[in-house]
Amino acid sequence: MLVALVALIVVVGLLRPNFLQPTTLFQQLSGAAFIGVLALGMVFVVSIRDIDLSVGWIFNFSAVIAAKAMVLGVDPWIAAGIGIAFGAFLGLINGVLAVWLRIPVIIITLGTFSAFRGLSLVVNESRAVVPPDKTGSFFALFDVKLFGLIPSVAVAFVVLAVILHLVLHRTRFGYRVQAMGSNPDAARLGGIPVDRTRILVLVLMGAIAGLTGAMFLGFREAIDPVTGGDYLLPVVAAVIIGGTPLSGGRGTIVGAVVGALIIQVITTGILFLGVDVKWSTFVTGAVIILAVAVDQLVRRQRERRTRDTVDLG
Repeated sequence: MLVALVALIVVVGLLRPNFLQPTTLFQQLSGAAFIGVLALGMVFVVSIRDIDLSVGWIFNFSAVIAAKAMVLGVDPWIAAGIGIAFGAFLGLINGVLAVWLRIPVIIITLGTFSAFRGLSLVVNESRAVVPPDKTGSFFALFDVKLFGLIPSVAVAFVVLAVILHLVLHRTRFGYRVQAMGSNPDAARLGGIPVDRTRILVLVLMGAIAGLTGAMFLGFREAIDPVTGGDYLLPVVAAVIIGGTPLSGGRGTIVGAVVGALIIQVITTGILFLGVDVKWSTFVTGAVIILAVAVDQLVRRQRERRTRDTVDLG
């Protein structure tokens, strides 16, 4: 996928040389930040063989709550923290319902998708929520560019990716997540608290969605009633394109970053080439199919090599 990303950049750059300017390239990282951060959390969910369909509306609802708190006079930093905590709470609802009712997360979140959307529309009164004072340090932070080139949201994206990569591959929690996805029954027999781990994964997903909502609010200085509603496809696409299989058992944070960048480059490249932006959705779907096909071919080849090694042994 990294080769595919570089190839996409080169092809668009050859056709439109302006695309290769440093400012434009760093803008790709910034443009992929919000989808990318959500994809980082979704890697954990997919790794346990689940999908959270409500992630876009947790993002939106959390941002609305944070913005409403600012409208009421709460300090923006505290309001952002409230938004993150609220996202974690919505994730907790998803997790508790899934465990209590013994229903797959994808079914539970199919319901909470509509519930969170409806409640968000009630709270924001179907209007954009705009904080009245945008002169504080919270909003100023999102205007900062590292070395005058790299937007702060891009820096936050990379830092979060590093942290969550370490969590997934260097902590007991990450080990439990991948063990659950690999074989839930064996994980339970091995003493792993499967139900608690599933709840914690969904709480983490909710908190990351809340954090993304707070970042979006600081960056855009407002949140409208529909933002986030169409995030699910690109988020899941970034995870799958990046190499995390829907069968669970393993996940790649780095792959999710690359996947999000591929989607962003496709969208921006289509605009640079003068093609109707509607085609970006089609191309994204085609890339998902290609990524899944490649993953299956690689897996079958590995299994064949393993069998050949065993036969030779």
